Amino acid sequence: MSEFIENIKNRAKENKRKIILPESMDARVLEAASKASLENIADIIIIGEEDKIKEVSNVDLSRCTIINPFKVDFTDKLINDFYELRKEKGMTLDKAKETLLSDYCYYACMMVKEGMADGVVSGACHSSANTLRPALQIIKTEPNTKLVSAFFLMIVPNSEYGDNGTFVFSDAGLNQDPNPEELAEIAKSSSESFKLLTGHESYIAMISHSTMGSAKHPLVDKVVEATRIAKEKYPYLMLDGELQADAAIVPEVAKTKAPNSTVAGKCNTLIFPNLDAGNNAYKLVQRLAKAEAYGPITQGIAKPVNDLSRGCSSDDIVGVIAITSLQVK
Repeated sequence: MSEFIENIKNRAKENKRKIILPESMDARVLEAASKASLENIADIIIIGEEDKIKEVSNVDLSRCTIINPFKVDFTDKLINDFYELRKEKGMTLDKAKETLLSDYCYYACMMVKEGMADGVVSGACHSSANTLRPALQIIKTEPNTKLVSAFFLMIVPNSEYGDNGTFVFSDAGLNQDPNPEELAEIAKSSSESFKLLTGHESYIAMISHSTMGSAKHPLVDKVVEATRIAKEKYPYLMLDGELQADAAIVPEVAKTKAPNSTVAGKCNTLIFPNLDAGNNAYKLVQRLAKAEAYGPITQGIAKPVNDLSRGCSSDDIVGVIAITSLQVK
C-alpha cells in the first residue's frame, strides 16, 4: 500500500469516525473490517447476523460492532422513519420493513440519517446502483450541491506526473453522459475532493480527444462549453480545456499543444467527457501502470456513502474506509 494511503489512514486515526460495512456476506469486507479496526482507523459497524458472518469468515471482529437488524431494538424506529421519509413516493410500512431487512445498505443509510454512524462503504458484491440509490433516497445531496458524482483516487507508482503520481479521475463511476453544466459541477466537486485528500492545489483538465481546437466535433463542443461555464462560475479554479490527456499531464507535450495554458502539463484532476472515457481510463491505468485505484468515491452526498469496485481487495476496502472517514464534515 502506498505512502499516500498510509498518510490518509493516519489522518483518519486522528479523528475516528463510525463507518458502516453492510456487506457482511463478503469475506473481503469482513477481512477489511478486521484490519481497519485493528489498525484503529475507524470504529467499524457491520450489519448482519452473527452466525451467518461466522460462516463467511473467521477473522477477528472483536473490535467491531455487529448490528443484527432482527435483534436490536431500534430497527422498528428505522423502519417507521424510512416509511415517513418515502411515503409520498408510495412507500408502505410493509415495504419499508421488507426493504430494510433485505437490503442492508438501506439499513446502513438510515443509521447514518439518524446520526448513529458517519458513513457507509459498500459495493464489493453489489452494483453501484445498489449502493448509491439508498444514499440518494435517504441521505440526499449536500446543501448547495446540484449533482452527485463519483471519482477514483489513482496512485500511480514511480510517476512524475500529476501530484507525484496522485490523480483524481472524474466522473468515472456514476454520471453516464453529463452535459456541459454538469461537467462544470463535477470539476468543482473534484477540485474540492482533491484538496481534501491531498492537501495540495488541484489543477484541472477538461479532457477531450481535442486540444485547444485541434479537432471539431459535437463531443469537443460539449467540453469547450463546460470549460467556459466552469471558468465563469468558478473563476478561482485552476482549470483549462479542452485538453487531450498527454497535453494535460506531460509538460513537454503541453508546451507544444497548449503553450498558453497555465495548467496544461501539470494537471492532477482529470474531468472526463463521459463515463465511457472515465471508467475505462481508470481501469487501464490500474491494470497497465499497476496503479492503486480507490473508488468510486462519491462527492455531493450530505454524508459520505462510498461505492467499491466489485474487483476490490480487502486492502482497497480499508483505503476507502479511511477516505470515507476524511470526507465526514
